[in-house]
Amino acid sequence: MDITWIGILILLCIFIYSTWKTIYGRCNLPPGPTPMPLIGTLLHIKRGELVTSLFKLWDRYGSVYTLYFGSRPVVVLCGYEAVKEALVHQGEEFGARGPLPALEKFTQGYGLSLSNGERWKILRTFTEKTLKSFGFGLKSNEWKIQKEAQCVVDEFRKFNGHPLDPSKKLMDAVSNVLCSVIFGDRFEYKDERFSKLFRIVDESFHLATSTWGQLQSILPTLMNYIPGPHHRIIQLSEEMAEFIHERVKASLETLDPSSPRHFIDSFLIKIEEEKNNPKTEFNLRNLLVTTHNLLLAGAETVSTTLRYGLLILLKYSEVQGKLQDEIDQVIGQDRVPNFDDRIEMHYTQAVIHEMQRFCDVSPLNVPHMVTKNVDFKGYQIPKGTEIYPLLCTVHRDPKHFSSPWKFNPNHFLDENGKFKKNDALMAFSAGKRICPGQNLARMELFIFLTTILQNFKLSSHIEFTENDIAPRMTGFLNAPIYYELSFLPRKI
Repeated sequence: MDITWIGILILLCIFIYSTWKTIYGRCNLPPGPTPMPLIGTLLHIKRGELVTSLFKLWDRYGSVYTLYFGSRPVVVLCGYEAVKEALVHQGEEFGARGPLPALEKFTQGYGLSLSNGERWKILRTFTEKTLKSFGFGLKSNEWKIQKEAQCVVDEFRKFNGHPLDPSKKLMDAVSNVLCSVIFGDRFEYKDERFSKLFRIVDESFHLATSTWGQLQSILPTLMNYIPGPHHRIIQLSEEMAEFIHERVKASLETLDPSSPRHFIDSFLIKIEEEKNNPKTEFNLRNLLVTTHNLLLAGAETVSTTLRYGLLILLKYSEVQGKLQDEIDQVIGQDRVPNFDDRIEMHYTQAVIHEMQRFCDVSPLNVPHMVTKNVDFKGYQIPKGTEIYPLLCTVHRDPKHFSSPWKFNPNHFLDENGKFKKNDALMAFSAGKRICPGQNLARMELFIFLTTILQNFKLSSHIEFTENDIAPRMTGFLNAPIYYELSFLPRKI
């Protein structure tokens, strides 16, 4: 019996070693740490610090290197040149979406964000066209953002200068802009259904960013069998889908095919038009998952950037003062800010762009995948290989930002103090998978920030340090530390 078990153990070791050697030895992949059988290069990832670990490997292996998440190779791209070359210049080859284990059981290949091939092309084209028709990111939609900005100012005013955590109020305001386009109307901030929906969004990102979520990305097969909070992400997504489904059923009851009122109406009309097409991508599951994707991505990133931005302005009161001087000069106190004001507000534009760069809300980007065998930087990357284009390395590239680890609006100002673009800002990613809501997000960031600063001086009894505002660079989302601030009415 003992001899039998020893024999089985020896055969198992031989199998593991040969499998590892075959995987590791195949193809001319970029260099990287030597993987171990079964766990790959997990030992090179510090517990709970995936982004920081990948960042450090940039210094050691250069702008293109290979890790092994278990037995599967992952090619990591670092710095502006490498990421731009892949996502923009070779966008077709690097344009597929890689796996996102935290959501795959929910999406199952459906929806906009994690689909590929013809399904993705059809849904992307329809989504962009439909959202644009409802003013998504266009001047015609500006009044909705202005209305929410005024609503959140009214909410802050109710606290009479007492300290508060601005997180929920900012999430409510940003989310309502999305809801007005997707569902056709806004919610009252006290609406429990609305509050529950975006608690789901917030918790989903928290879990994906946690140590459990990071391990799920690295070793998804193993983590499927290990109990832990990471399994709750699927439950949260299903709860969001149930909420969306209720809205879909309500829309069906009053749907007028000749006059769509919002995104869901337009999708339902398309489902009816193609009901006899057996290959159609317009079905209920794609509607639910696509809407889930839009809400999940659109609400959290903008509200987190605003929350981070307010913290930065508490730390750098001189920046806050210069912004308010420019607001007073260009906009004044007698009207609400509009997006065209930015043309004359060079310093404000520079600060907002620098907030996006410095905060690095989405440091990892969402994984990509190559669509065919690719020659890249002298290496051969096989079809289907996962690609991690690290946006944080683009935003910390010393070739393009003079003080990459400091908050410095001068990164976006020329010698005359005029706003200048910097192509190395990729807060919305780049190439074929660039965020479809980027124009709306830019408009929201500008109008919300200027409206808040037009009305309030931001104050805190705590003096924040540079370490307090530094991005933690751990997982999928960079969120600021918990803080409270006072919104003090300005006296002009």
